[in-house]
Amino acid sequence: MPTKSDKIELSEHELREITGYAADCARRALSIFEESFPADTRPREAIDAADAFAAGGRRTGALRQRGWAAFRAAQEAASPAAEDAARAACHAAAAAYLHPLADAHQVKHILGAAAHAARAEELASGEDRGVTAGTLEWARQHAPAAVTEVLGRLPAAPPGGGRVGEFIRDLDAALRV
Repeated sequence: MPTKSDKIELSEHELREITGYAADCARRALSIFEESFPADTRPREAIDAADAFAAGGRRTGALRQRGWAAFRAAQEAASPAAEDAARAACHAAAAAYLHPLADAHQVKHILGAAAHAARAEELASGEDRGVTAGTLEWARQHAPAAVTEVLGRLPAAPPGGGRVGEFIRDLDAALRV
């Protein structure tokens, strides 16, 4: 098993696929945020920036800034569901900055958008566990090869993180099969 200080291989192609996947996952919950805050475009801009990187664009300071802006939108959200939807967008932009380290924390960078989107949908549905199961199954089925390949180079997802952490661990375990 790799240690935290070990480097892993991480190609630009894999980074782009992972970022595109994270953007797709976050987009599923974007309407939850936008219904509550229709004038706040920060989460959408973070997802759009992640999409642009995934499509071949450069990894720029603007991409990082849009991710941080979505994070601030999450902090300002009045509803827990909208907060998690904005956090999913933040994670989508942040996926472009995945580090080539064998650190379990990197699993959160790969699967954080999917987990926060699932939590946003769960909260918006009144804690309907069936909705959550469907969202996580969608994330499992739509994960590109780069997601499973890079996860295979990393330690398993770490403990903690509440319900979102639980989703990350569940998705991580499902994708490693």
